[in-house]
Amino acid sequence: MAEGVALLLARIALAGIFWRAGRSKVMEGSLFEISDATRYLFEFDYAAVPLPPEIAAPLAMVSEHLFPALLVIGLATRLSAAALLAMTLVIQVFVFPEAWWTTHILWAALAAVLIVRGGGVMSLDTLVSRWRQRRA
Repeated sequence: MAEGVALLLARIALAGIFWRAGRSKVMEGSLFEISDATRYLFEFDYAAVPLPPEIAAPLAMVSEHLFPALLVIGLATRLSAAALLAMTLVIQVFVFPEAWWTTHILWAALAAVLIVRGGGVMSLDTLVSRWRQRRA
């Protein structure tokens, strides 16, 4: 049970980081409309990202909403954590290379734990797995 609580907290912590980043990319008062400020950042400040800004901005915004939501409910936990780890590495290499020891190593550690251990007993992954075992 203690591991389940720890994994739930790890899921929520990692999800919160990326969810807030995703919300900062949308127009105030909208659900998913990308803000002009975000378009500017991806065109100029994040220009080193190896995708065109018209692809990178929506991809980042959608990923920062979808994968955290999946993490919170514990569905596709390993896949979601791997996607957020990949985003962390892109941010580290192309956007904020000076932030490894202050920030990104913590994000990577949370993601790695979830990739290795999964969502834990308090996740939809576990419920789905148990349901599949009963049907087999």
